[in-house]
Amino acid sequence: MSNLTANDLKTKGIAAIEDALTKQPEAIVSVRGKERFVVMDIAHYHYLRECELEAALAETRADVAAGRYVKESATAHVKRVKKLAA
Repeated sequence: MSNLTANDLKTKGIAAIEDALTKQPEAIVSVRGKERFVVMDIAHYHYLRECELEAALAETRADVAAGRYVKESATAHVKRVKKLAA
């Protein structure tokens, strides 16, 4: 993964990000020598977000198939959630 420094961003601006993203789909931004942020092209972000949602859907389907769910009214649900939060 490409690395950018905060100073690169300060001096070169968006051009530094564009240059880093020509080599790889993501780049790490470091501040004072510590990795702090990741930047990426919006299309790559949307792809990763879609993968995340697909994984959540697969997990939910597995929970339903295994019987790990509760069927209840909205009122009962709110009551149960409040009890868990206390």
